[in-house]
Amino acid sequence: MSLLSENVIPGNHGKIFGTNAKEQADIAIVVEAILTVNGIKDVIVNADVFPAELTIHTNAIVEIEKIENAVKPSGFHAIPKGGLFQL
Repeated sequence: MSLLSENVIPGNHGKIFGTNAKEQADIAIVVEAILTVNGIKDVIVNADVFPAELTIHTNAIVEIEKIENAVKPSGFHAIPKGGLFQL
């Protein structure tokens, strides 16, 4: 594993996560949990696809595991999708 595959790094590209939350209220709970992690700048939700996609932007290097663990108590999950960068 590497710095890029285990972390969300600052920048305008962000990192896309999938979540099993379906309802808007449930997605809001997931977003709120993610925003409690230090270094998270914002979360952009794309609920038009299933599973819903969350693009997470940071202002510091944030471990993916911290994001996953922040969401778990809500009963939902956030799992990183795709490769390192979409060019």
